[in-house]
Amino acid sequence: MEAVQVRRAFKYRFYPTDAQAAELSRTFGCVRKVYNLALEARTQAWTLRQERVNYNATSAMLTAWKKTEELAYLGEVSSVPLQQALRHLQTAFTHFFARRAGYPRFKSRKKSRKSAEYTTSAFRFRAGELTLAKMTEPLEIVWSRPLPEGATPSTVTVSQDSAGRWYVSLLCEDPTVGPLAPTDAAVGVDAGLDHLLTLSTGEKISNPRHERRDRTRLARAQRYLARKAPGEGANRAKARRKVARIHARVADRRRDTLHKITTRLVRENQTIVIEDLTVRNLLKNGKLARAISDAAWSEFRSLLEYKAQWYGREVIAVDRWFPSSKLCSVCGTLRDKLPLHVRTWTCDCGTTHDRDVNAARNILAAGLAVSACGAGVRPQRSTPGGQSATKQEPPRREP
Repeated sequence: MEAVQVRRAFKYRFYPTDAQAAELSRTFGCVRKVYNLALEARTQAWTLRQERVNYNATSAMLTAWKKTEELAYLGEVSSVPLQQALRHLQTAFTHFFARRAGYPRFKSRKKSRKSAEYTTSAFRFRAGELTLAKMTEPLEIVWSRPLPEGATPSTVTVSQDSAGRWYVSLLCEDPTVGPLAPTDAAVGVDAGLDHLLTLSTGEKISNPRHERRDRTRLARAQRYLARKAPGEGANRAKARRKVARIHARVADRRRDTLHKITTRLVRENQTIVIEDLTVRNLLKNGKLARAISDAAWSEFRSLLEYKAQWYGREVIAVDRWFPSSKLCSVCGTLRDKLPLHVRTWTCDCGTTHDRDVNAARNILAAGLAVSACGAGVRPQRSTPGGQSATKQEPPRREP
């Protein structure tokens, strides 16, 4: 397999000076303002005149907005992030017209992600120091890992999360990423709540339940926030950041765990077969929504798929209606019923099954059968068979 040059984003934390923080905060506000103005203009043009406004037209509007007294402050920040906001809006409309996404929504000052994107004309990267436009000093970046040797960033994205932490993401080509040596190993993966993942090899990966570990701290912080007077007061903002830091801690630990698991699976196996779960529908179960969200099955699949594409592996998704738990992996007998509280069962052929391990083995067999037959339309999401009469099995209730 020929090596494909991979463009990869390297994310680092940095600590801005007061002047840099003020400049970036102004830039975030201007980016949000330009995005919302352009979205409003495009929406009104279509609603009133059935006219489609493209990126070039909104770019001309931006020039005109800077000349008005009301929006003259847009000229005080770098123009590149503002132009990039218009390009992002154009991409959002492209996805909408292609029916890949919903209609673009306005950015909120409180809820939307604070970020600004700089292209090569708006930053200088020399000797490991990054200086953005409108700034005289380089950013104080914590280089937690080195960039690829000789790599030059093509795009820099600066962001601030709800916990107040500042991050910079450098997009560059990574020559170290390429297909791994082929192997005959294949594994089936069954997702669950008692165990995060069960492999067809019989291995069970425990569910860390990161959110549960900090649930008491989070509840205390949320009660503290609820007692603060509503509005934009300093005490309420401080309490809000405290809640956000706990959420960020949980999310960081969860992401770290999923990265380690997916990297290991991709390195050890040529083919990985998973279930095509509809997590959005499963979250409608009020009793299990919190546990399912904490398991982050969708994020697990996303990480697994892009890493498999990087390293020349294959990910196959088995149809969600495939009766993996009720099917004997030895003789192929399908049971009529298998209640959720039954974790082990014995088939008529005499084989005693662990419910999750048996499901993982059936998932692997179904995925390999489809791969051998050459079925599947999308290379990363091959789906065996059609929808069966057996309903999708809901996850077991969290103990």
